[in-house]
Amino acid sequence: MTKIVGSAGRFGPRYGKKIRKLVSEIEKLQKKRHSCPKCKMPYVKRISTGIYYCKKCKTKFAGRAYYP
Repeated sequence: MTKIVGSAGRFGPRYGKKIRKLVSEIEKLQKKRHSCPKCKMPYVKRISTGIYYCKKCKTKFAGRAYYP
């Protein structure tokens, strides 16, 4: 993993620097801890595109594609 593109370094020289940097930023947002809109605790996990689940209060809710 490189410092500039982060997790998108797995693509190597393919797809160009700009695309790899965008992918890296999106993946950082996905992996970051998010807080639940109901209980305000940072236990939210992304289940699939736009669907999130709070491990504490067991609430399932919809959000944006990459982060709630």
